[in-house]
Amino acid sequence: MDKVALVTGGSRGIGAAISKALQAEGYKVAATYAGNDEAARAFSDETGIRTYKWSVTDYDACKDGVARIEDELGPVAVLVNNAGITRDAMFHKMTPDQWKKVIDTNLNGLFNMTHCVWPGMRDRKFGRIINITSVNGQKGQAGQANYSAAKAGDIGFTRALAQEGARAGITVNAIAPGYIGTEMVRAIDEKVLAERILPQIPVGRLGEPEEIARCAVFLASDDSGFITGSTLSANGAQFFA
Repeated sequence: MDKVALVTGGSRGIGAAISKALQAEGYKVAATYAGNDEAARAFSDETGIRTYKWSVTDYDACKDGVARIEDELGPVAVLVNNAGITRDAMFHKMTPDQWKKVIDTNLNGLFNMTHCVWPGMRDRKFGRIINITSVNGQKGQAGQANYSAAKAGDIGFTRALAQEGARAGITVNAIAPGYIGTEMVRAIDEKVLAERILPQIPVGRLGEPEEIARCAVFLASDDSGFITGSTLSANGAQFFA
């Protein structure tokens, strides 16, 4: 296999797990990141996966970055839109900047990245778009009006674009993780985790990044060709969409 997979936010957390899993399946992987040079270098040193730095909020940077990856590795067959941020606040305290930054990254970033690979996928009659949304985009979450709105928008984007891509051989699906044991989540106070978060999860534990990565590997594969416009919930029975 010589297919190229591009994973945004692909050098840390869930994105890193997805990058590694796709590499293990034989994909040539390009992982993007926005700011943490040290983490990106460590990731590349560990895995041999190339990393590329730009912000998914910048359309021109996305266009130039995709062109560079396709020049160096080949045409992008799989795009995993994983890059995301949080700027949590109760709505009456949320600032316009907190709203805008989350929408720009978590929703507009999907347009920017997907728009840059879409023409090539249409021409080649094959593509896999995988959007990482969230259980909080399905059910909402207090203190995350910006994040929940963006992640719900990702699901709407997935469903609409799936209908456009179907006849061109492009599938568009989403994965909605629940609470996953990333570095960020595991940094939460143990008491908060034990008393407020874990009780919401019927299976009684956090998910692992590798569990989300296995979902992405399946949706990238030829075996998933009849699945499009779907949202795969991986949340330990926390919520049923």
